[in-house]
Amino acid sequence: MNITSKGQVTIPQRIRNRFGLKPGTQVEFIAEGDKVILKPKRKKTNPIDAWLAERPRLRPGVTTDELMKLTRGED
Repeated sequence: MNITSKGQVTIPQRIRNRFGLKPGTQVEFIAEGDKVILKPKRKKTNPIDAWLAERPRLRPGVTTDELMKLTRGED
């Protein structure tokens, strides 16, 4: 495998399939000793976003009392 004059290299299809590397996947390079490791960048999850994703979705017309019960975790 060769690096082009633009610094590009083709990742073999079997490697792309194995690791789910699709066009547009962001990757990062990590230098470890005398090796360079290529790995997909994982989205960093914001704790607030994770918390919001777990909350019930509100529907139009929810009353303040209903909202407070949801917030408090009451049934």
